Amino acid sequence: MSETAGVREVKSAARTVELLELLAARGDRPARLQELADELGVPRSSMYALLQTLIARGWVRTDTTGSLYGVGIRTLLTGTTYLDSDPRVRLVRPYLDEASQKLGETVHLARLDGRDVVYLATRESHEYLRTISRVGRRLPAHAAALGKALLARYPDEDLPEGPYEALTPRTRTTREALAADLAKVRARGHAIDREEAVTGITGFGFALRYDTPAQDAVSCSVPVTRLTPDHEDRIVAVMREVRARIEAATTGGTVNWR
Repeated sequence: MSETAGVREVKSAARTVELLELLAARGDRPARLQELADELGVPRSSMYALLQTLIARGWVRTDTTGSLYGVGIRTLLTGTTYLDSDPRVRLVRPYLDEASQKLGETVHLARLDGRDVVYLATRESHEYLRTISRVGRRLPAHAAALGKALLARYPDEDLPEGPYEALTPRTRTTREALAADLAKVRARGHAIDREEAVTGITGFGFALRYDTPAQDAVSCSVPVTRLTPDHEDRIVAVMREVRARIEAATTGGTVNWR
């Protein structure tokens, strides 16, 4: 049995979390009982009992036949509480509104979570209605401008061994290529992904340095068809100003979550 900070892991709690994470990772693809039992390596009867317990409490839902399973409404309520209770998210939201209005583009706030970035807030462009990243979406940090802005705050020795997942033909998939790009990020002060995360989209990412090392970043995403050199310069200037104002507005006295 594994231990965390000297405390023995509670097996039933760990299994519950693993199940919810598995269902969440499937998105709009509901799972069958046997799939879940096989994936987590538990007996079918034990998995069935766990699912029924979570269904009764709203954490898992099932279809009318009782054979397909997905995350329940309680997961949404918990996620919403996370966003509403986080002082950083509340602080940044008005600045995202302002940046999106000034630039006419989509802007995001995301947080580093392991090897991924998780989107915490998004303001969509009125000019470009295609949804790029919804709140709660995860992207590999090595591919997104947000993620690269944050990875650049760490030493290259911390980068995982490759190869990395390729989201588009332009994604950097080797440790060497990513490290070379992160050196440029440090030199210019912001990250750029040119169709590395989403084909047809260029992103500009800026780490928020109110934590050391930085855990949050803001970005602006723009279709390559609208990206001119002048517009790129304006995006960088506006986002730099927004970052400076966010960092200046940060005050102490809030809970320092691990």
